[in-house]
Amino acid sequence: MSRRRAHIAMAGIPAVSHVLPSLEIIRELVARGHRVTYANDPAVADLIAATGAELVPCTSRLPVADNDWPDDPIAAMGLFLDDAVQALPQLRAAYDQDPADLYLYDIGAYAARALAESQDRPLMQLSPTFVAWDGYDQDVAAHLRRLPGADAYRAKFAQWLAGCGASTTDVDAFSGRPARALALITRAMQPHADRVDTDTVTFVGPCFDATASVDGWTRPADAENVLLISLGSAYTRQPEFYRQCLAAYGNLPGWHVVLQIGKYTDPRELGDIPPNVEVHSWVPQRAILEQADAFVTHAGMGGCGEGLLAGVPMIAVPQAAEQFMNADRLVELGVASRIDTAEATAGTLRKALNDLVTDAEVARRSARLRAAARAEGGTPRAADLIENMLA
Repeated sequence: MSRRRAHIAMAGIPAVSHVLPSLEIIRELVARGHRVTYANDPAVADLIAATGAELVPCTSRLPVADNDWPDDPIAAMGLFLDDAVQALPQLRAAYDQDPADLYLYDIGAYAARALAESQDRPLMQLSPTFVAWDGYDQDVAAHLRRLPGADAYRAKFAQWLAGCGASTTDVDAFSGRPARALALITRAMQPHADRVDTDTVTFVGPCFDATASVDGWTRPADAENVLLISLGSAYTRQPEFYRQCLAAYGNLPGWHVVLQIGKYTDPRELGDIPPNVEVHSWVPQRAILEQADAFVTHAGMGGCGEGLLAGVPMIAVPQAAEQFMNADRLVELGVASRIDTAEATAGTLRKALNDLVTDAEVARRSARLRAAARAEGGTPRAADLIENMLA
């Protein structure tokens, strides 16, 4: 394909789970010679700089740093709207005199869609989680519209759309129906995948560096099996859960355990660490999964994608938001067990691991899903589709 050098702008939010899924796409576009700018909070500047893209500082008011999200879904949605309202002037200051040829945006970055529509520029959503399907309004959105505060939220959103320059003024269409989207998840994780409009949405699978080796972690030579335990980056303040994991898998014959506890838990809260367990605040998860035999995960979409790409059976311990739905989907696919945090005792955790790794059918299904996920194209296909929009 003949390519022209273009200015491609990406706009996101500073939640790591929203930044990481598309970083390799950004890196690939830079490698193909495009000028790529990335509007996001300086808190994630290091992640963006590593791709070669140019950071456009756009401060965010989302409670990412202290992970202080409201339990009420309408209140949480209101935070994203408020963030978009204050972000749009920052984007205008950066891009009105230097418009991009194409805008890419995260599902939470409403301001970027408003900007692109006001400039009449092409735009594409990069979704790190599942997308809407035919019937989503009845299945999900209708319930949200009945919650306390929903009417006021929608009225505020409509008022903003009417004055921000966006050409899409319907709240539901603007927030949930992108004109074009890449779903950065494996199709197997999408609810009602057969009812997704494939004229506007393309599943490219998790977009990681396909050439990455296992550098970053070395499997111990005497490890017959490796188990990774990680609750991701946000909901990691779970010392009692970690203690149950240590009781379940510590000194388990034949198993080497890697336990990631995040930045909110002090390792001293865990007590004595068995010799077959290594504890870290952060680990190179994908490198470990490529060498692992099982995975205890919070069932965030990123972790699900990495687990499926690695072809490892999973124990899903969901913590928040869509993770409960993701956990159930992994169980439906036949490659995981779900254990809610309150039921995550040493006994249930140990039994789940044994049941999964001794089931030959789980291994066969994991291998099939691994092949399917890798066939979706990932980073190169995503970059090709983005470049096609520039033609």
